[in-house]
Amino acid sequence: MSEELKLTAEQFKEMTSQIIETISRAIDAKDPYTNGHSKRVAYYSVLIGERLGLSEEDLMFLRYAALLHDIGKIGIPDAILQKPCELTPQEYKQIKQHTHIGAEILKGAPLLRDAVIGAKYHHEKWDGTGYLEGLSGEDIPLFARIICVADTYDSMITDRPYHKAETKAAAIKEIGRCGGTQFDPTITTIFIEIMQKEKKRS
Repeated sequence: MSEELKLTAEQFKEMTSQIIETISRAIDAKDPYTNGHSKRVAYYSVLIGERLGLSEEDLMFLRYAALLHDIGKIGIPDAILQKPCELTPQEYKQIKQHTHIGAEILKGAPLLRDAVIGAKYHHEKWDGTGYLEGLSGEDIPLFARIICVADTYDSMITDRPYHKAETKAAAIKEIGRCGGTQFDPTITTIFIEIMQKEKKRS
């Protein structure tokens, strides 16, 4: 491959990344309480992926998947996303549909095949009690298992209309408590180790 073509490929890669980051900011803008959420989830997800030994290409697609995991919220009414109190059972049923909506939005883009997985399955739980399909254990795709931990942690440490943010220490403890039930136990252990090292650096 010529140097000119290599440069073009790098430019295309950078352009793709910028477009996906722009879309993720648009997703977060739907809800003022989640500003920067997708970017933080992507950051934590890549840290986990690095510890799992994923290739550079897989890390890139994991990052894309994490940035776009909540894209289905575009199809959820603002009145539900921004409701300042607990959701009714019917409203909760509606918001759960964001996983299906997200997968439908992304499925026509072959480059984003892993993002479809992230959007569709990031609310599945290790013990099979998640949604929408009730997958369990390693039947849940790896990227979704990673994003699930990162997404839950960031949600816990962020103020929401219906609950105050947890401290980072309390959120990490809760992640640990739910390893093997809500979360993949291996990913849980890795995440806790990462966050403990981050704490020592800060």
